Amino acid sequence: TAGGPRPEVSVSRRAFGLSTAAATLSIALPAAGAGAEEEAPAAPTVVVAGATGQTGRRVLEILSSRPNLSVVAGVRNVQSAEKKLGEASTVVRGAMVQRVPSIDKAGVELKRLDVTADSTDALASALSGAQSLVIAVGFVPGNPLKMNEAAHAVDNVGTCKLIDAAKAAGVKKVVLVSSILTNARNWGKEKSPGFVVTNAFGNVLDEKIVAENYLRSSGLDYTIVRPGGLKAKPATGELMVSGEDTLEAGEISRDLVAEVCVASLTDKKASNKVLEIIEKEGTEPKVFNGLSM
Repeated sequence: TAGGPRPEVSVSRRAFGLSTAAATLSIALPAAGAGAEEEAPAAPTVVVAGATGQTGRRVLEILSSRPNLSVVAGVRNVQSAEKKLGEASTVVRGAMVQRVPSIDKAGVELKRLDVTADSTDALASALSGAQSLVIAVGFVPGNPLKMNEAAHAVDNVGTCKLIDAAKAAGVKKVVLVSSILTNARNWGKEKSPGFVVTNAFGNVLDEKIVAENYLRSSGLDYTIVRPGGLKAKPATGELMVSGEDTLEAGEISRDLVAEVCVASLTDKKASNKVLEIIEKEGTEPKVFNGLSM
C-alpha cells in the first residue's frame, strides 16, 4: 500500500464524523414470553478472506472475540492455516520485530478460499450462509518477473471472482481492504511518490482499482477501506478518516485498519462509501470507539 512522505493534513474529527458510539455485532434475542420450543435465530456469519495475512489476521482476531457471531476464516490451505493461526510467533517485518498473537480458534471455522485457484462456484460454496465478507487478500511481492501476473491474478481477477461468488451466495455486505491512491490516475496524482513507488510492485494499484470499481457496480452493499502505508506496530496517532480521492500519503497501524473494517460491517453510515484512513500526525492515539460517517 502507498506510503511516502506524509503531508500536513488538517481535518477535524467532526468533519469526517468519528463518533464515540461503539460499533457492535449482535443478534436479536427471542422476545419475552416466547415459547420454549422456539429456537434463538442463528448467529450471523462473517467470512474473512485472506485471514492469515497481516491485516486479515487482525480482523479475524477482533471478530473471534465478539459474542453472537459465527466467524469463518477463508484461507488457501486449511491445514497450514490451522497451525499458523493457532500459534503465537515473533516475526521480523522490515526493520521491526512484531509479536503475532495466536487466534482463539474455538469460535472460528476454517474454510478453503483460494481466489486464484478456485472457481466462482467453489468460492460461493465456501461463502454459503454468510451475511457479510471482509476481503483482505493481496498478492505478496516475490519474483520480479512474475509480480505483474500475480497482482493481476489476486488483486484484480481473483477479487472480482470473489465478488461474483459473494453475490451468488447471497452475501449482503462486503468490506474490501484496498489502498490510498488506487484511483490516482483519475485525479491527477499518478506522479505522486506514493503511487509511483507502490504501483512499481506489479502495477498493483492499477489492478486494485479494477476490483474496487467492480464491487461498486455489483449492487452489493460495500465499504472500501483505503489505508495509507501500513505499519505492523500499534497506533501512534489518532485515526483520521478522509473522503474518497483525498489522501496522497500517510501511515496507519494495521490494528486500526482492522478496527475500521469490523466497524464498517454494521455501521449503516459506511454503506456504499470509500473510506481513506491514516493516523493523524502530532496527536495521541485513542481507543477506537466506532465510526459514524
